[in-house]
Amino acid sequence: MRFTVSAPHDTPRLLVLAVDDEPPGLAQLRHCLEANPHIGEVLPAVDASEALRLLGSDDERIRVRKQRGLPPVDAVFADINMPGLSGMEMSRVIASFNPAPVLVFVTGHATEAVEAFDLGAVDYVLKPARQERIDKAVSRVLEKIEAASGYRRSAEPARGRDDDEVIPVELAGTTKLIPRSSVRWVEAQGDYARLFTTEGSHLVRIPLAQLEERWAKAGFVRIHRSFLVSLPLVTELRMGQGGYQVVIGNEEKVLPVSRRHTRELKDKLVGSSRMG
Repeated sequence: MRFTVSAPHDTPRLLVLAVDDEPPGLAQLRHCLEANPHIGEVLPAVDASEALRLLGSDDERIRVRKQRGLPPVDAVFADINMPGLSGMEMSRVIASFNPAPVLVFVTGHATEAVEAFDLGAVDYVLKPARQERIDKAVSRVLEKIEAASGYRRSAEPARGRDDDEVIPVELAGTTKLIPRSSVRWVEAQGDYARLFTTEGSHLVRIPLAQLEERWAKAGFVRIHRSFLVSLPLVTELRMGQGGYQVVIGNEEKVLPVSRRHTRELKDKLVGSSRMG
């Protein structure tokens, strides 16, 4: 299924930076970005050092954005394995900007996916770059910008399973991509989170608060300081010995609901049932 985007007249046109040391890869990335209706202009850089020089330059487009309190560019689409300064090292510098551009990695290797998401990247695209995959990454960039600025597009593109976020997890030295749609609930474990799916559980180095923010539009709700659940899978809200509890699915998995989250959860369950 091809992921398509539409560009209503009030949609912002993004200024993005494309970084790749391989000319064919950079050309393909620029082509896909420029073909997306949400992209206004693409600034190319042949390596990380040139990218950082450009972001810190007196280029009029960048200078005006900084004067307005904006990041130098809206987003950076970067390769990871580059000579000299790597894409990861460059991204650590960019992530320290205030405000910082949105990060997207476009690379031929999946092994760095976990570290990429640790840096706050909104997407991780494998080469060769395909138009529908870049379109999806641009959509996630827009969602990140919207969340930070309060801007909302007047016409959202139709979404289906192709827009299902994937979460990289390390398993015995390999990286496995877990689709968000397979996650039933999430439990906080310090600075980590454990994702519970129908097939088992996976520990990821992502704070629960970050997942709560990223997955709110996908129907995940906070029910406790330690738990995030997929609202459509909640089959029952009941009073237990220590307070309210929810039942997940048909497997009678019971999770506690804290007092501060009870009212919000009830409202969302009622709203969900009315929409259904």
